[in-house]
Amino acid sequence: MRVRCVGGVVLDGAGRFLLVRRGRPPGEGLWSLPGGRVEAGESDAEALRRELLEETGLPVTVGRLAGTVERPGPGGVVYEIHDYLAAPGGGTARPGDDAADVGWFTPDELAALPLTSGLLDALTSWRLLGPARDA
Repeated sequence: MRVRCVGGVVLDGAGRFLLVRRGRPPGEGLWSLPGGRVEAGESDAEALRRELLEETGLPVTVGRLAGTVERPGPGGVVYEIHDYLAAPGGGTARPGDDAADVGWFTPDELAALPLTSGLLDALTSWRLLGPARDA
């Protein structure tokens, strides 16, 4: 079974990435992009706005698709995650819903964090990190 999900690549004015530390499986305790499942009848943009508000307390403006990844889940589920660029709409980030913590991190700080599998590779391949960065 495939489950459609969305994630937000949110950058602030200083070029820092917004990440959440997962409070529940999958990836409990690891830092990741905020996001979650697309509910029936929702567009990706609607789902992303809802999920980011629930997980971080921040309203966002959804931009272009950054990239898509697939991750295995329990019981043979495959999470198909569509990650979009998003701009914060103001306010202060705070953990909510299934997030244990939330924070803003520079590109250099990401490498030192316990991240969900494949996150650095995805951000690099999408040209959001590394020498080819064009964000």
